[in-house]
Amino acid sequence: MTITAAGSRSLAAHAVARILREGVTLEAALHDALAAAPAALGPSVRSLSYGAVRGYFRHEAILARLLSQPVRSLDLLVRALLSVALFELEDARTPEYAVVDAAVKTAKATDAARASGLVNAVLRRYLRERKTVDTEIARNPATRHASPIWLADRFRADWPVRWTQLLAAGDTQAPLWLRVNGRQATTESYLERLREAGIGARAEERVPLAVVLDAPCDVHELPGFADGTVSVQDLGAQCVAFPLALEAGQRVLDACAAPGGKTALIAEREPGLARLVGVDVDPQRLLRVREYLDRCRLEAELIAADAGDPAAWWDGVPFDRILLDAPCSALGVIRRHPDIRLRKSPAEIDRLPLIQARLLTAAWRMLASGGRLVYATCTVTRSENRDVVAAFLAGTPDAVILAAEEWQGWPGFGESDGYGRQILPGEAGADGFYYAALLKH
Repeated sequence: MTITAAGSRSLAAHAVARILREGVTLEAALHDALAAAPAALGPSVRSLSYGAVRGYFRHEAILARLLSQPVRSLDLLVRALLSVALFELEDARTPEYAVVDAAVKTAKATDAARASGLVNAVLRRYLRERKTVDTEIARNPATRHASPIWLADRFRADWPVRWTQLLAAGDTQAPLWLRVNGRQATTESYLERLREAGIGARAEERVPLAVVLDAPCDVHELPGFADGTVSVQDLGAQCVAFPLALEAGQRVLDACAAPGGKTALIAEREPGLARLVGVDVDPQRLLRVREYLDRCRLEAELIAADAGDPAAWWDGVPFDRILLDAPCSALGVIRRHPDIRLRKSPAEIDRLPLIQARLLTAAWRMLASGGRLVYATCTVTRSENRDVVAAFLAGTPDAVILAAEEWQGWPGFGESDGYGRQILPGEAGADGFYYAALLKH
């Protein structure tokens, strides 16, 4: 579709429609939408797009009560435009009449022109019936927290006590966590640089070199970002250092390295490694890892290959430490990437344990006797975490679980499932992550 009006609402609606139509990520859709737009529109387009996507399934429940036709029958651009408008009404920073007027004008200026009357009628009906509709929506935790029903059902099955907490966490905005490069600065010295720049922040004492900002900002505004003094990385992801237990002289493999945050963390934390190898199946994503390392002035050997097929690239020399940050459903980072709820499906998630098991089996063959493999995901499903590790242990006699009590300095986050530790989204401000450490006899 061509954009015939360059307003923020039009750009946001087209970005959301691309996610629905093509399954692209929100970041990719925004990148393309803003490529030819005035820079001044960037913040408002991002805000509208994220708000529309974050509330998408709540908006769907609202529209189902207002439309005489099935919501799924709407043109995707019209559907996206309605979510943009409903987000603005929820946000309450723009007068209601102005939101409706702007939505109708935006529809008329885009390929949704024929639906401008429908947009006007639906939004005005919502304003008339808002109290009743919102009360109905709030009764169901799934619709209240803008979750697809299948996801709410899965959370309830895996976390019968915490499932509404998980839904609520996904409906919030994540804080901006930073990792200070210990080779270039201390936490205290970097906090001072932030204060001098007028940026509020605090350290998380339980995780060395972790800093959280009082309010998110453009990363390029951060002092020292360009030269690698600091990187953006969630607190939960930074916890990977504890089960790895890095030491000088070790040979370390990051088996699914892109986009590079954990590879860089490994290089920063232990400069005396004998070898650090990052492998990723996607050569383009591996370029991002190289850019990340270069910015931070760090070294690692990068290989574009399938970690599940070591015979094609591995030289046969075992690794002392292997990090398998496995491909997963990413349900632990929904608050940071709300488009996950639009792009994932139960069938896709159910296929992932087979992929994870294949990678785990291949990685184990490359681990030295006495070595340690850390299995990690950024999801919260039992099928991708506990069940994968349990099945692997059942079929691997030389594998033993190392409890979190044996991880060096583990900050106590998460809860044990008998195999690893599950950090749930929002705990200590972290995203949802899972870690299990396995020792090879």
